[in-house]
Amino acid sequence: MLGVGGTRRNLSRDALRGGGGKRAGRGVDPAAQKRELLRKLKEGRTARGA
Repeated sequence: MLGVGGTRRNLSRDALRGGGGKRAGRGVDPAAQKRELLRKLKEGRTARGA
């Protein structure tokens, strides 16, 4: 019988490889690192231009 045992979850490739959720001890997520880097670059450019 098909469908017995619950619904199937759509998993991303990252989740399939074990990176699906937030886990303790992983540090800062890559998106936050990128935002921080862009913020620093913008600050440097405004300081040089002024």
